[in-house]
Amino acid sequence: MANLKNLQERIKSVSSIQQVTKAMKMVAAAKVKKAQEKMEISRPYSRNTQDLICRILPQVANDNISLISKRDVKNKAIIIITSDRGFAGSFNSSVIRLAEKEIEKFGKDKVQLFCLGKKASEYFSKRDYNVVQSFYDFWKDMTFDTASDISETFITAFNNFEVDEVHVIYNRFRTLASQDLMMGKVLPIDFTEDYNVKNYNYDYEPNQERIVESLLPKHLKVQMWQQMLESYSSEEAARMIAMDNATENAKEIIKELKLEFNKARQAAITTEMLEIVGGAEALVD
Repeated sequence: MANLKNLQERIKSVSSIQQVTKAMKMVAAAKVKKAQEKMEISRPYSRNTQDLICRILPQVANDNISLISKRDVKNKAIIIITSDRGFAGSFNSSVIRLAEKEIEKFGKDKVQLFCLGKKASEYFSKRDYNVVQSFYDFWKDMTFDTASDISETFITAFNNFEVDEVHVIYNRFRTLASQDLMMGKVLPIDFTEDYNVKNYNYDYEPNQERIVESLLPKHLKVQMWQQMLESYSSEEAARMIAMDNATENAKEIIKELKLEFNKARQAAITTEMLEIVGGAEALVD
């Protein structure tokens, strides 16, 4: 009987967890829809900003623009974008593993970290990595100003020659069921697309160099905003899938526990019947 009671408690416990994971899946589904809308709206603007800079850049003297000047890389910064919360499958762990691999490759003492999300901040801070800045508790109310403020920190570090290169690691949204783990160079800005300048006969005011100088910081902020939106959409999509899998697993566990419960109950009933029959036979004798 004690075994039956234990099985009943386990079934009740798993059923409660199933209700929680089902609710979390629904919340994540609602959040990913809103995040996906923002992300898809910002993608064309992000691309067009880059296109405009690429048109003008070949026509100006690049030596005078600090954000595109290449240097000997002695110190590097990595922007690591994770979430504040877990329950999202391998969303955070894949980013952290890639970041660790890149840090060890270049040298732990020569890498500065800008951690976006509590998971990255806690992981690398506890292991004595050089975490220069940590940003979290902003995802719920995230705006372009948030991305702008974050961008200013690593732009300043680059302009002050504290770092010679800046890279970013994040999850890029592809579909609800999959995300692409991305690593890219942020600074110095490097546009590899080949534009035919002869096709563009525009007049620029005040001049091309001034326009590029004003557009480059804005481009970095727009790209950071886009990457944050991509990461947030990927996070909620990963959480939705993880909670859906957890709900289905709970359903299977409940099914197995109920089967075990029925077997145990049947065994208990059989034992009781045998005891009754045995007692009746003893009385007859």
